[in-house]
Amino acid sequence: MNPKLSLATGILCISFSPIFVKLAGVQPITTAFYRVFTAWVFLAPYCLAKINLKIAPKDLYMAILGGLIFASDIAVWNISLQHISATVSTLLANLAPVWVGLISFFILRKKSGLLFWAGTCVAMLGMVILVGYQNIVHLQFNIGIILALLASLFYAIYIVITNNILKRVGTLSFMFYNMLAASVFLLVIGIWQGNNLVSFSLNSWLCFLGMGLLCQLTGWITINYSLKFLEGTKVSIALLGQTVMAGIMAVFLLNETLSAKEIIGSVIILAGIAITFLKPRNQLNKSVS
Repeated sequence: MNPKLSLATGILCISFSPIFVKLAGVQPITTAFYRVFTAWVFLAPYCLAKINLKIAPKDLYMAILGGLIFASDIAVWNISLQHISATVSTLLANLAPVWVGLISFFILRKKSGLLFWAGTCVAMLGMVILVGYQNIVHLQFNIGIILALLASLFYAIYIVITNNILKRVGTLSFMFYNMLAASVFLLVIGIWQGNNLVSFSLNSWLCFLGMGLLCQLTGWITINYSLKFLEGTKVSIALLGQTVMAGIMAVFLLNETLSAKEIIGSVIILAGIAITFLKPRNQLNKSVS
């Protein structure tokens, strides 16, 4: 599949996640566990039968570390919701592209380019408009804000790690170990919190199945595949499109409405994403020549 088409497919799939979470009506950490674990249960038999799961020890450690970081991102973000509003938490958690750019520049010594930073600024402006500037003005510093910022950092680190390891390891082999580690970690957190882990309605089980197969398995296979070919900085900013797609789906599936500011903010976010995928002028001149 074309990497950009693969990325767009993945973003569309993970955009269903908030819909399934609302319909499931279960504790966030428990929902996250079944999302990842269900995907691993369906992936594992194929990997064990068809895929060579032997990878270098260093890559295995990084795949497991990536799973722990992915699970930490989900856990920390959900805990932040207990201290601040969902709108503010979402805005802060979506600062991941900024972290990816800074990590790439200062640690990996890669220049993200002017178009990336221009697109990031435009997309961030769209996020502020979408969630409402009044939420920023009345921002009160507390533990919830720290946790939401930490979640965005975890998300950024996961993208950087994934972008690096998938240059050497197959997508399915990586996801086998990655999701296994994430499942175990989320299960431990769920048990520690005393969450219900077995007694659910049929509706909740169907939501877990939908999240596992559509959002986690299909969504992250296609996103991780795109990371083999695209820069992590571009993928991180493109993932902001999940917020826009989730809002549109909520209109049709949950009968929610979009206000004028949410529509304007969504359009600006998409414009920012588009800017990051433009080719610099020097590359255009080379292609023409």
